[in-house]
Amino acid sequence: QVQLVESGGGLVQAGGSLRLSCVASGRVYSINTMGWYRQAPGKQRELVASITRRDSTNYIGSVKGRFTISRDNAKNTMFLQMNSLKPEDTAVYYCAADTSLVMNPRDYWGQGTQVTVSS
Repeated sequence: QVQLVESGGGLVQAGGSLRLSCVASGRVYSINTMGWYRQAPGKQRELVASITRRDSTNYIGSVKGRFTISRDNAKNTMFLQMNSLKPEDTAVYYCAADTSLVMNPRDYWGQGTQVTVSS
């Protein structure tokens, strides 16, 4: 099993920045892909960005150029640097990990961290 714990969410004004972190523990050697999802009220959960063990990345169009996903395998930690935040980025952000080399990791989930962007 893998446990994921997110941190770094909060309230920020539009145009501001936040950095989310996700620390993995347990069978971390089994992780290939990690990613960030988000779910806004009344909407489906969507993949924001993902990154493989070899640092191949994938982003949804609405965050390209504003968000950067990265991971530190030595520290079993993944990050999401979010710049130029918009009110529509408001959501609960979830960390996810997968043992497979996939673009949409789903095997393991964190508890989520709230990001609120005020206008």
